[in-house]
Amino acid sequence: MENDVATLLARHTEALALFTERVHAVGADQWDAPTPCTDWSVRDLVNHLTAEQLWVPPLVTEGAGIEDIGDAYDGDVLGRKPKATWDAASRAARKAFAAEGALEQTVLLSYGETPAVAYCAQMITDAVVHTWDLSRALGAQERLPDVLVSFALEEVTPYAAGLAKSGLFAPPIEPPPGDSHQTRLLALLGRRA
Repeated sequence: MENDVATLLARHTEALALFTERVHAVGADQWDAPTPCTDWSVRDLVNHLTAEQLWVPPLVTEGAGIEDIGDAYDGDVLGRKPKATWDAASRAARKAFAAEGALEQTVLLSYGETPAVAYCAQMITDAVVHTWDLSRALGAQERLPDVLVSFALEEVTPYAAGLAKSGLFAPPIEPPPGDSHQTRLLALLGRRA
């Protein structure tokens, strides 16, 4: 288990670092640019992932549930310094998951009790996929590290078909035959590479 935890934390750190790199590449004139996420601008996308990071410390280290936090992270959490806000939120999330025993706990998410390791894996996958979204929006390098793509593909494959039913994801599309892990991952989540 110790090695699995170390690997999970390494993937989490790598995924957040990758997204951080893209956030810091956002030009002053790009915050309103569209993204592959329907109805989301670059700012909306960064705001979404920042809010997700803000949830981690209370859920993982404080034992709070969704109802305890309520709407604290709804709306614009980025404020006037979106890059600095992202940096602080991602550091806090990384620290929370890395805390002694944090990944051995159960967290209370909107769909019920979830092992913290599963929550962390979902957060990694979300960061990886949204890094691609942000890259496409910015015209940045879209090729993601194989180790993160493989992790995300393995994580999301078992439940990808049900994600579209949530209304938060586009339906899966058929990837071109023989294509890369990254293309398959994106296709599972309704994106065309």
